[in-house]
Amino acid sequence: MIDHFGINCRDYQAAQRFYDAVLAPLGGSRLMDFGVAIGYGSADKPEFWISGSLPDVDQREMHVAFAAADRAAVDAFYSAALAAGAESLHAPRMWPEYHPGYYGAFVRDPDGNNVEAVYHTALDS
Repeated sequence: MIDHFGINCRDYQAAQRFYDAVLAPLGGSRLMDFGVAIGYGSADKPEFWISGSLPDVDQREMHVAFAAADRAAVDAFYSAALAAGAESLHAPRMWPEYHPGYYGAFVRDPDGNNVEAVYHTALDS
């Protein structure tokens, strides 16, 4: 059900040092580093992400991505979320900057969290 999740960290540099240290004994390491976000995992796919938080913001949003069975499920998630009152962050589309075949949609839940549905597929139209 969970594909990956991420947290915003008040002190991004300290968080990097902390998660580099504590995830290593568990077999985790940095698999992706975008400078503003780091993805950790123990295989070939990041499952846990950290990023910095906005200055002077008390609430630090969490990001969770739910695995979808196919593109239609991502589309249905997005439609259901909007019908339930969620704010649209990103309509369903391919995200090649993440990896080829990454199809996802993002919404903001009632508490301000970034919630995603994602399907990992080959590039199919």
